[in-house]
Amino acid sequence: MPATHAPTVVIENFYPCIEGGRHPVKRVIGEPLDVWCDIFKDGHDVMSAVLRWRLAGSKRWSEAPMKLDSNDRWHASCAFEKAGRWEYLVEAWGDTFRSWKKTFAVRVGAKDPDVPIEAREGARLLKEAAARAKKAGASAAASQMQECADLLVKVPAQDILEVLQSDEMQSLMDQFPDRELSTVSATMQVIVERDRARFSAWYEFFPRGAEGRADKHSTFRDCLGRLDHAAHLGFDVIYFPPIHPIGITARKGKNNTLTALEGDVGSPWAIGGPAGGHRAVEPALGTIEDFKWLVGEANKRGLEIALDFAINCSPDHPYVKEHPEWFYQRPDGSIRYAENPPKKYQDIYPINFHCDDWKALWKELIDVVQFWVDCGVKIFRVDNPHTKPVAFWEELIGTIQRKDPDVLFLAEAFTKPKMMQVLGKIGFTQSYTYFTWRESRAELEEYARELFHGDMRWYYRANFWPNTPDILPGHLQNAGPQMFRIRAALAATMSSTWGMYTGYELGENEPYPGKEEYNHSEKYQLVQRDYNKPGNINGFIRKLNLIRRDNAALHLYDNLRFHAADHSQIISYSKATPDFSNRILCFINLDPKQTAASMVHLDLAALGLDASKPFKVIDLLHGGAYDWNGAHNYVELKPDGVSMHVFRVEQA
Repeated sequence: MPATHAPTVVIENFYPCIEGGRHPVKRVIGEPLDVWCDIFKDGHDVMSAVLRWRLAGSKRWSEAPMKLDSNDRWHASCAFEKAGRWEYLVEAWGDTFRSWKKTFAVRVGAKDPDVPIEAREGARLLKEAAARAKKAGASAAASQMQECADLLVKVPAQDILEVLQSDEMQSLMDQFPDRELSTVSATMQVIVERDRARFSAWYEFFPRGAEGRADKHSTFRDCLGRLDHAAHLGFDVIYFPPIHPIGITARKGKNNTLTALEGDVGSPWAIGGPAGGHRAVEPALGTIEDFKWLVGEANKRGLEIALDFAINCSPDHPYVKEHPEWFYQRPDGSIRYAENPPKKYQDIYPINFHCDDWKALWKELIDVVQFWVDCGVKIFRVDNPHTKPVAFWEELIGTIQRKDPDVLFLAEAFTKPKMMQVLGKIGFTQSYTYFTWRESRAELEEYARELFHGDMRWYYRANFWPNTPDILPGHLQNAGPQMFRIRAALAATMSSTWGMYTGYELGENEPYPGKEEYNHSEKYQLVQRDYNKPGNINGFIRKLNLIRRDNAALHLYDNLRFHAADHSQIISYSKATPDFSNRILCFINLDPKQTAASMVHLDLAALGLDASKPFKVIDLLHGGAYDWNGAHNYVELKPDGVSMHVFRVEQA
């Protein structure tokens, strides 16, 4: 809104505010946004302010009155009814009626001789408000204010003072305030996404291995069994590694060997072959129509398919012949392959995002994502976004979401913290994290506070994965089922969004010697699996996901609170809804082999509990209920029995 006068009010120190407003905060549909800022002006005027918000590009503003907290700190809350890019601002002004009313009451009480003059001033303010009401079509309100103005100059001031000071009169005046000298703040941005941005459970599998057969390449039509398996386990997002044609030149063999043998299927991240590039599918999987069919079948089961968007090109990708200028040219005329020393990827050519033809390149890659959106895909897991320009991702995500705000993006960026953070700031919906390597209670608590309690919570949604096809962390290598239960429980209950790579439920734990990787990795070969093999933790995973689904506190992201436990191997934390209608309290023994028994010390305020009343904890994992009283209670957690509690808390 263009200013027609010099600023009359100072509006500053917004919270939340990311990089001075350079980046938007994130919310999901219906989730409140509490806005705080400092508002003040010269003199002694009484202030009024409103928070205003709208969908970007819309002409219609919504607004809510702001309330003074203390020391010129004001706040208000808003929520957003649909996904998209929103904006908000604060408008503030010296409230002439409130200021007049305050001093007029003092003058009347002191029998000030200027009361008649001040009464005429008040009548003027009421008449002007009546005119604004009449112009807005509120004739009844206009009549009330005009009547009060007339009485103010006709009857003794003390006879009408009660009416002037009433809440009803102030409410009427607040509807039609004098904002002629108001000041408007800078506009702030919000990315509003659908609920799955904040609450989701991901299950990753390779569609070519859907049947779990080492002797047969599965197709999209063979994936229904895995979809049903994932749905039964309570997952809602199915993540596929790249489904595009796989290159032949320099194809990797089993266990990442440099020489592929006949029948080796290669790495799906080496994209592009005789059948096409990023807009095509690997012929052994089927056709584009088969894929669209599978998307529909997933949706019927309450699932969404997320695709991997990997900007990798094999030497056989059509781009190599059609646009060699998009790649890094070496002095001998060859194209440089990808490296991440000591790793080498001879089967992949990286893109040069800053080549002379970069605008056409960027547009092409954005169009690739839009192609798959048009095929029904609404979620993308982005491969190694930290190795591409941040500005490119900001452009891509903004372009796609302006057309379809339901599209979500997960950043697979295991890299420096500041790069991980900026990817969240510029629009990535969710992000992989270092949870995979946080093992001790101190490490988990410190990292969780950084993610869920600090400023990162406004823009960075942590997706906790205990494993991926690339990562078999040390604590899972050759480990038993109990360690797999521990890490799944932590991931599923600490964050509102988590995921796991297939085989986790089977306890797959054989490492490649000397590395944090799987031996006989499915990235390079078909793998034999029995999804019902003895010792699986299918039932446990299903129970976890159903508990998550049934408890609203676990749908929220930044409500994690820690509690104290005397034993160093017991981690205790809770999540509650703002009104405490749902409260979840977790105790997990981090040692997969030893019993841990301890007094635990609860922060009752974080649970909304009255210290003077007993309360009940109901074990959602194992059944049973316990009556507790006060903050200090006892737990005993055994690896071969009840090794963890996920309690629902109820005040007696």
